[in-house]
Amino acid sequence: MMGQLTTIARAEWRLWLRSRLAFGALLIFALLLTSTSVVTALRMSEAHHGRTEQQAGAEATFLSQPDRHPHRMVHYGHYVFRAPPPLSMLDPGVDSVTGQSMFLEGHRQNTAMFADVRASAELGGFEDLTTALVYQLFLPLLLIAIGHGLIVREREENTLVPLLAQGVTGMQLYAAKWVALAGASLALLLPLAVMCAVAIGRGAAPLASAGVVGIYTAYLLVWCSLILLVSSTVRSRSLALGILTLLWLGTALIVPRIAVESASSAIPVPGKLQTDLNMQAELREVGDGHDASAPGFQQLQANLLAQYDVTRLEDLPVNFRGVVSQAAEADLTEVMNRHAEERMALEAGQARVAASFGWLSPVVAVAAGSRALSGTDLATHHRFLREAEVVRFDFVQGLNRVHAEQLPYSDDINRNIDAEAAKRTRMSAENWKVLDAFSFRPAATSERLSRANTPAAMLFAWLAMLTAIGALAARRMQP
Repeated sequence: MMGQLTTIARAEWRLWLRSRLAFGALLIFALLLTSTSVVTALRMSEAHHGRTEQQAGAEATFLSQPDRHPHRMVHYGHYVFRAPPPLSMLDPGVDSVTGQSMFLEGHRQNTAMFADVRASAELGGFEDLTTALVYQLFLPLLLIAIGHGLIVREREENTLVPLLAQGVTGMQLYAAKWVALAGASLALLLPLAVMCAVAIGRGAAPLASAGVVGIYTAYLLVWCSLILLVSSTVRSRSLALGILTLLWLGTALIVPRIAVESASSAIPVPGKLQTDLNMQAELREVGDGHDASAPGFQQLQANLLAQYDVTRLEDLPVNFRGVVSQAAEADLTEVMNRHAEERMALEAGQARVAASFGWLSPVVAVAAGSRALSGTDLATHHRFLREAEVVRFDFVQGLNRVHAEQLPYSDDINRNIDAEAAKRTRMSAENWKVLDAFSFRPAATSERLSRANTPAAMLFAWLAMLTAIGALAARRMQP
């Protein structure tokens, strides 16, 4: 049996090598894959190097500021950058649309900005044309081109009857053709494996890299099973090609679009303007701490005076203005974090709804799994926002502590009318070291594998279903 399988599979491979259509399709795919892989890898490598340098430069700039009032440094602010992970050379994911840097300052949370739009020019207007997209969209087309006639060709050329008459069963013929197409698919995965090896050399987790190769292997085997199933059930190659092309259009273009629209309809996310207006209404009630005499801080003042058993703010061992800044920033941050978490929860909900369409389209499933394993999905972007907020809050509150504990209240309230007092409010630049270094890293491998579990299960469900239906069709195969 194994000899018959390998003989039939080898015959298919020799036929493809002699076929101008197959050779031309392979050449086009190779050129497309090479160009996009090189451009994407260079672009993401440059982005990683550039953002790492920018992060170091931003920290050096902040720490090199001269002596000044600590609250001026709160508003001077700081930048943080999300460096792309090594596997982004395969799948940049949300990097190009979510932005990769944030400006951190007191009293507010800014959104990520400076989304990378250069890919649009570098790739002739296809801003999302990456290695992952080539494998997700264009490799199935190549498999359709070379594999749609695997079995139906035997019918058209009247070679199916002699094969069956020689003792080759329908199952054996089906399995041999599947091995031929699957072998070609696995050979086409070699460039992906090479890029994963390069990514490992640049610090990618080996298990996550292996997961990327594994999930694309399952994806291509799904297409092999689908192509062979159609080829075994129709009577002409033109019909097989038409049906498979329609299936590709539906699963690769139509269903993903429906998934996005359905997610937006099922879980509406308010626009940024509406969200900001709602949040600002709450923030105004809290106050930003600039006016220490505001009614909202009267109870804080009374508590401090009672705690230290004094009657004047000047007699407190801490600067009341700095204490107000600390309290206000904590209250503001609580409001801002609540709104941020609500928005991120809605966005995550939309992502889950869209990803659930992987049960209808293997393209949706492999895309979700690829982003999760590469560390370039929406969950990674949300983690960047949370980690950036931790840096923002820590350095702002660190400066507020300097304001409260090192700057005398009497100098602080007189600095605008007394030049000597203004000089004394300039704190040493050594205090700017409250800023922690920021270095964004991909999530742990176990976490990424966990997020890829559902997409992988979808692909294996597709593979099991198509294999079962194909086996049933093979048993009933007739000339």
